[in-house]
Order: sequence, then structure tokens, then C-alpha cells
Amino acid sequence: MTFSEENYLKTIYHLTAVSDADISTNAIAEKMETKASSVTDMLKKLSEKDLVNYVKYQGVSLTEKGKLAAKMIVRKHRLWECFLVEKLDFSWDEVHEIAEQLEHIKSEKLINKLDDFLGNPTEDPHGDPIPDANGRIIKVEKQLLSEFEKNQMGICVGVKDTSSDFLKYLDKQEIALGSQIEIIEKESFDSSFRIRVGNKEITVSNKIASNIYIK
Repeated sequence: MTFSEENYLKTIYHLTAVSDADISTNAIAEKMETKASSVTDMLKKLSEKDLVNYVKYQGVSLTEKGKLAAKMIVRKHRLWECFLVEKLDFSWDEVHEIAEQLEHIKSEKLINKLDDFLGNPTEDPHGDPIPDANGRIIKVEKQLLSEFEKNQMGICVGVKDTSSDFLKYLDKQEIALGSQIEIIEKESFDSSFRIRVGNKEITVSNKIASNIYIK
């Protein structure tokens, strides 16, 4: 597959994760910041390779072959993120764009050795699950902080928004994977939260709370 084909498969995979319905060409075009006509051309190519099920005007879904291929791209991306953070001391807001480049390396042997070298992690630095060499994923039960109520407590296990700006914000507030978060107050007016992280109390908006996963 070309880099472009891999990027399309990964995009469809991520869109499928938030919707059980077939994915529209417009949704793919918006996510990839391209024209719907370009998406249609690519979907035809991927369909010819038995990587997607595509019917014009009805949307697209991944075939089993396409789903496995997408998982292997995601696997490489998230393993490289682990390597960059754990072994090269990158911060979690720096690694996504670099991993976007490294995920296209073709060597399966290299990726499997990287996996072993890292101790076969099941989650990346943002708390997202890493598929194993066979595409299996260990899912962690988690909820968004915004779903919690006053006096509840949990551990931060991931983030929904992996943008650099959001991760830098969390760093400033000293919120990271493994941080214990206690809900002190939930405002009825705007659903903002007063929380305790470690020994510090802070107020976070509902938007922030809707992007932090807690277990």
C-alpha cells in the first residue's frame, strides 16, 4: 500500500470507532481535509484491493482484511509513540506528528522487535490501546470525567483529545496518566468541575472534562 492508502484506512478505522454506521465520503473528506471527489477515487482503489466495502452514496466500511491492515498501522503508530516518550524523553504532546511518519515503515520484523523491546505495552502514552501482532486489543473500561459526579474519584487512564494544545494544558495542570482525580464540586450552571489532583485544587470546564478518561 502507498502512504496515502494507509492514511485513508487509518482514518476510516478511527471514524468507525465512534460510529457503527457506514462512513460517508464527506466525513472522510472533512477528517483528511481533502475533496470528496478525491475520497471517492481512493475508495474505489481500496475496494479493488478488497480493503473496504464501498457502495456509491451509501458509505464505506472496512473489510476484515482492511480492518487488520488498519490495526497494524495503528499498532506501529502507537508503539513508536511509546518509544519516543519512554526511550527518547519526548513529551506526550510532541510524538503524534513524528509517529505519523514512522508508522509507514514496512518492516514487520522491526515492529515486532520494537514491541518486545518496549515490554509489549498495551497502551500508548495517551492511554489508547495498542493492537498486538494479531490485531487483538485489550480494552480498558473507562468513563469521561464529565460523566462523574461530586465526591467520586478515579485515575486518569487516557485522553480523548490528543492535540498538542490540550496535552500542554494538562501538563500545566499536572494531570497525566495515573493521576488521581477527585471531584469536589460539579456546577449545575455550566457543568464545570472543581477537582483535586494530588494536593492541588483546580477548576476545569466541561469541555476539558469531556476529554479526560477516568477509571
